[in-house]
Amino acid sequence: QVQLVESGGGLVQAGGSLRLSCAASGRTARSTVRGWFRQAPGKEREFVAAINWNGASTAHADSVKGRFTISRDNAKNTVNLQMNSLKPEDTAVYYCAAGYTLGPDPDRYNYWGQGTQVTVSS
Repeated sequence: QVQLVESGGGLVQAGGSLRLSCAASGRTARSTVRGWFRQAPGKEREFVAAINWNGASTAHADSVKGRFTISRDNAKNTVNLQMNSLKPEDTAVYYCAAGYTLGPDPDRYNYWGQGTQVTVSS
């Protein structure tokens, strides 16, 4: 089992930055692929970014490329999402997830956090 807890959400003006963190606990936490997804009201959950177990491979959705960066610190068992140049359309609940296959399909992720709200005002 892997437990995930997100932090770092909040309210920010368009053009601003936020850094989300996802702390993991559990025996296999360090060996998992970790991903970030988001869900806006009335919309389906969508892929944001993912990183493999040692940080050597990452993937970012086209909508966030060049603005968001995923990274991980296995010594601290955390994964971070640095979000720059935020836009109102980035407003959503952001979820951390853990699985065993790198990719954008949420069904491939076995464990999920509770989510953290990110609101970008115009």
